[in-house]
Amino acid sequence: MEVYQATIDDLEGVSHLFNLYRMFYQQKSDLDGARAYLKKRIESKESVIFVVKKEEEYVGFAQLYPTFSSISMKRAWILNDLYVDVEARKHGVGEMLLSKAKDLAIETGAKSISLSTALNNHSAQRLYERNGYIQDSLFFHYELSLT
Repeated sequence: MEVYQATIDDLEGVSHLFNLYRMFYQQKSDLDGARAYLKKRIESKESVIFVVKKEEEYVGFAQLYPTFSSISMKRAWILNDLYVDVEARKHGVGEMLLSKAKDLAIETGAKSISLSTALNNHSAQRLYERNGYIQDSLFFHYELSLT
């Protein structure tokens, strides 16, 4: 398996995984929308997307968005999306993606990587905790939904 930063050449493969990821979070299948969304992120350099391929098959991806910490006055990253195809789970794909995200954070001098996951996504929680992520107990997370 290989893990690397996705380019426009990976759009079809990563769009398929992104669509499955959205469906996992109870969104309707929308492959065209997924493709358009990721194409804009890649072309505009608004996010960093890592993919894992096994031979010619895309088996996992992670998407990170840059942000900043005003308190530390440093860059930070938001690991917004991570998905591993059902058939590829329990083979280290998630760990490969987390390792690549950590490498990116170190290379860019970031203070941290933050992420959120569903309360009932216990397998993802175990993966994150195994890789050094700590559940925030100091702050509540709030969101203003506009749609």
